[in-house]
Amino acid sequence: MTVTAQVSAEVLETHRVRLTGYCYRMLGSAECEDAVQETFIRALRHADRFDPGRAQLSTWLHRIATNVCLDLLRGARRRALAVDLGPAATSGDLGAPLPPQVFLEPMPDSRVLADPAEEVAGRESVRLAFLSALQTLPPRQRAVLILREVLAFTARETAEIVETSEAAANSALQRARATLAARPLAPAEVRDESDPAQRDLLDRYVAAFQSHDVAELVQLLRTDAASSMPPFAWWLSGGAQIAAVMTSSDACAGDRLVPIAVNGTTGLGQYRPDDGGVLRPFAILALELRAGQVAHIITFLGSQERFAEFGLPARL
Repeated sequence: MTVTAQVSAEVLETHRVRLTGYCYRMLGSAECEDAVQETFIRALRHADRFDPGRAQLSTWLHRIATNVCLDLLRGARRRALAVDLGPAATSGDLGAPLPPQVFLEPMPDSRVLADPAEEVAGRESVRLAFLSALQTLPPRQRAVLILREVLAFTARETAEIVETSEAAANSALQRARATLAARPLAPAEVRDESDPAQRDLLDRYVAAFQSHDVAELVQLLRTDAASSMPPFAWWLSGGAQIAAVMTSSDACAGDRLVPIAVNGTTGLGQYRPDDGGVLRPFAILALELRAGQVAHIITFLGSQERFAEFGLPARL
C-alpha cells in the first residue's frame, strides 16, 4: 500500500472518533470536531511526509492533532464548571451570563468513545469533573497525560507526538499526575444501561421532575448535591435547596425529559412546550450519580441546536 493510500480520506475517517475524543479531552468543547477536521486537512495536504517506517499512522495523526489543539489553546483561558468558579449561591438570582468559552461543553458518548472494550475507563475519562481537572494542567502536560494514561501510547510514542524527548515527556507526566493528585475527584458512576438500579434511579428522577414531586426529589438528590446552569456562574448546593428551587415556579411545567448518553454518564434532553404546546428542545442535562442518588446536575442552557448530535428529535 502506498503512503498516499494510507492517508486517504477513507482511512482517516476510521480514526475520527478516537481523535475527536483526544481533542475533546484537550479542549473541553465541541470545538474538538473542528480540530479533527483541521487535522485531516493537514494530513491530506502533507501525506507525503508520513513515513510508515518511523511511526504508526495513529501516532502521526495524534501529533498533528496535538499541534492543532495547542494552537487553539494558545492564549485561551481554561474552561471550567460553575462549581469551580466560586461559592454556591444563596438565592435564585442567576446573575448575568458569562461568555460561552468560560464553560466546559457536553459531548455525546458516540462522538468521543471509540473502543467498546475500554468503555468503563473511557467513560471515566470524559466525565465533566475529570475534564475540569484536566483543564488545570498546562496544555503540554495535559496532552502527555491523556496520551499515556487514557489513550495508552508508549513513552516513546508520546514523546514523538508532543515533539520532545522521552525524558521530558516522562517528567511532564509526573508533574501532571502530581497536580491531579492534589485535587482528587469525587467518585461517580459511569453510565451502565445494564444496571437496573441506575435505570430505576433515572426513571424515578424523570417522574419526580415532571410531576414537581418535591419530596421524591429530595429523596433522590444527595444532601451534598450540586446543580448548575451554564452559561451562568450560579450554582446551588444541597438536595433540599435544589428541589425547592426546581419546583418553586411553573417554568418547567409541562417539560419532558428524554434519556441520553453524555460524557460517560447519564444525561437527559429537556423539552419545553412552545406557545402552541409543541415540545421543543430546551437544554441538555448531564447527571452524575453516586451511591444510588443524584450527585450533580448540570443544565446546559442554550444547547438547543445540539440536540441532533445526541440523537434527539427536533420535537416530541
